[in-house]
Amino acid sequence: MTESFLILLAGVAAGALNAIGGGGTFVALPVLVAAGMPPVTANAVARIALAPGAVASAWMYRRDLTPVGPTSTKKLTTVSVIGSGVGAGLVLVLPASSFDAAAPWLLAFATVTLAVGRHVSRAVSSVRGRSVGMSSRAVLIAQFFLAVYGGYFGGAVGILTVALWSIGLGLDTAVSNPMRVTQLAAIFVSSSVLFLIASNALSAPLLLAAMLAGAVAGGFAGAYLARRFPAWLLRGVLLGTAVVTTILYFLHA
Repeated sequence: MTESFLILLAGVAAGALNAIGGGGTFVALPVLVAAGMPPVTANAVARIALAPGAVASAWMYRRDLTPVGPTSTKKLTTVSVIGSGVGAGLVLVLPASSFDAAAPWLLAFATVTLAVGRHVSRAVSSVRGRSVGMSSRAVLIAQFFLAVYGGYFGGAVGILTVALWSIGLGLDTAVSNPMRVTQLAAIFVSSSVLFLIASNALSAPLLLAAMLAGAVAGGFAGAYLARRFPAWLLRGVLLGTAVVTTILYFLHA
């Protein structure tokens, strides 16, 4: 009972983090491993458990969506689903060591980009005399590779996504957060379908159910709070989450 309750709380924290700033996987995964799950199984369970919470957050944000540059939401979501499916498929044939090694450095880059991305974008715009803006094709290609990473490993893919949009399109992190959560939901749902079929995630149904229930509650609560945060506070939470997650990933590596 105590173990299930702790996993429930971890699910709440992970779901809320994903809704507010990202990094929920890093909360969920270590708790499941500490409960005795093999890392591969824990990764699959965490993804499946966090998917409904991400969907719950996306539902809360549905009226706040703003387009990502010139790219339509439908096209962006389709690319996220396809890329995540490819990434989840790679889990079955590739070792995790390559992504484990790259993840801390990707996150460090994402954190720096989140901190200075808007300023760099404005500086470049000033020099060029016009706004910085990735083309629709460039946004979709970049989103595909992010979704592949998200489907394979999943850790802080939302932070990397916001970093890309910040530097490539000059988007405010607070304004783009609803779309980030929507794309995170698409990535998690797509990879979860394959993990349900191809992994042994259902071998621990009670732990999966506990984390899933917590993540849904946390997803609703996190999105509710984030929608009421002032923009500067949400940007601070996003950046703080990125910094902490990056440090934790380096310690884990």
